[in-house]
This record gives sequence, structure tokens and C-alpha cells, in this order.
Amino acid sequence: MCTAIVSVDPASPVPVLLVGVRDEFLARSWEPPGRHWPDRPALVGGRDLRAGGTWLAVDPAARRAATVLNGRGPLVPEDRRRSRGELPLLVASGGAPAALDVKDYDPFFLLGVRPDGARMWSWDGADLADRELGPGLHIVVNNGLNGEGHREGVVEDAFMAARLAHLRPLLAAAPRPEPRPGGDVRDWSSWLAELEGGGLDRSDRRTLLPLHEFEPGRVWGTTSVSLVALGPDTVRYDFSARPGDPSAWTTVL
Repeated sequence: MCTAIVSVDPASPVPVLLVGVRDEFLARSWEPPGRHWPDRPALVGGRDLRAGGTWLAVDPAARRAATVLNGRGPLVPEDRRRSRGELPLLVASGGAPAALDVKDYDPFFLLGVRPDGARMWSWDGADLADRELGPGLHIVVNNGLNGEGHREGVVEDAFMAARLAHLRPLLAAAPRPEPRPGGDVRDWSSWLAELEGGGLDRSDRRTLLPLHEFEPGRVWGTTSVSLVALGPDTVRYDFSARPGDPSAWTTVL
């Protein structure tokens, strides 16, 4: 149940903000943000060690970033499935999924951001949709933009609906952050309490940072939080590998 938050304000000195919250089984190995891809040396991001891709990538020179979330729909047979972790690398490098044979990917929501705006691609196993995200606050979860694919009576959807209902008004009411070069995570202070869990228990269905033990030794939850700010002369990338710990933030870029 990953979450991506995009704020677009063309009048701001930092017009585009991207928050990427990665939820995964804690046993899945990964590396923190770095330049991990020799074939794409401009890109910075965390690397998934199982498939080699990423959940969020930033090109600081081009001022582009991208993140991916799992979508819904039929899964690709394992013998021809490609990793969705390739997709942020493609978009952060200036590409788009329309150039790919998306039938080789499981369903996804893919966000690409630049200082002049944000775009979202959705693939459900049958149709690839492409839309511009205009000015405002946008929250994407695993059932779509602002939960538009909500299904009544589905436990996972109830959790996502509770998260959206709790989080959206709090972020919308807070002053919009304007991180600048040379700062640190305190530049996000007006949103930071919510991005660190909002004081909610990690088992609470409203929390942005879930943590659940499905069976002994099989724990799933938020494994990292990425904060990206893009402007005409600004790239900021702050990262936490210990969600909910205020001391764990580092400034990557």
C-alpha cells in the first residue's frame, strides 16, 4: 500500500513537490539512494536488490523525478514479467511508458515530475492511461489517484480510504513547504509531523506509515520515505530509511 503525494503550484519558487512512501516486506533487501546504475549515471535513487530497479529516481541535472506504485489488474506470467522498478528509471531519464511494451509489466501507477508540472500513467493490464496533474494536491494510492478505484467491502481499500480521509485535509490546511538548496528536512516542517506518522500507531488504518506482522517473521510496512522538491533552480531530495524516526532524515541532494 504505497503512497505518493504530489503538490503542484506554478506560482511557488518550488512549483513541484513529490513525496514517495514505499511499503514493502521488511525482509526485501535494498540499498539507500545513490548512483547505482552505470547505464544511467545521472540518476540517483534507492536500489531494490531483488530486481535491480527502484521505486523512486531523481535526475538532478535535468530536474526530473519519477516514482511507481503497484496497480490493480491481471499479473503477467513470471516467465515474461519485467520489473516495474525499471519504470522510474525510464521516466526520470526523460522517457515515457508509451515507448515500451507495457504488456510485460504488472499493473502500475507511474508519476513523473518536473518543475513545470506532473504527469501520471496508469496501466491496468489492458489500457495505458496518461494524464497531466494540474495545480493542487494529489495523493496516489494503490487504487488510484485520490482513491478513485475504491471498492466497497475490500479490506485494503478501507485502509486506503481511511489514510486519504485523514491525510488530505491535514496537508491541504498546512502551509506548503518550499525546500531550497542548502537546507535540510526542516524545510518540510509544515508537513513533517504527518510524514513521520502523525503520532498514530503504525497499526492504525489511518497512518501513512503502516507496519503489520502477518505471521511470525513476515512483517510488511513502510520501509522508506523520500521527499523531492523541484524548481527552475532547485533540486532537493531528503530521505528516511527509518520511517517515523525524526533523527533518521538525510539530505541526498
